[in-house]
Amino acid sequence: PLVWTNTCCSHPLHGQRPPEVDLPADVAAGTVPGIKRAAIRKLGHELGIPASQLPPESFKFLTRLHYCATDKTEPEPGMWGEHELDYVLLLRAAVDLQPNIDEVDAVRYVTFEELQDMLDARSGLSWSPWFRILVEHFLP
Repeated sequence: PLVWTNTCCSHPLHGQRPPEVDLPADVAAGTVPGIKRAAIRKLGHELGIPASQLPPESFKFLTRLHYCATDKTEPEPGMWGEHELDYVLLLRAAVDLQPNIDEVDAVRYVTFEELQDMLDARSGLSWSPWFRILVEHFLP
């Protein structure tokens, strides 16, 4: 809670129709249709973005990211952690937002320069560990 991060996160759900779990060939080809369906589902759930504003062909699959991180946020640093294989997608689109208050505390559009200022330790903001990895290796 109260940690800035990427737009949304999710896990593909097994057993969905159409499927959200991709075959190795989909990953190798970079098409990842299931992951895109999971992203559309979760963008609707977390940010209230209508699926009609999220065409699957507009998502760009950047990479898969394997990482481990310990949560360093209060009140109990180190109590939680993650060990995941994340699929990273990028989408630029004009969308309508209706954030889910149980999922999202704040939304902010920023330039890359503004983001760099926000990431500075002196800003006092907390960030998810995977987002720092994305900023360092993929956003520039």
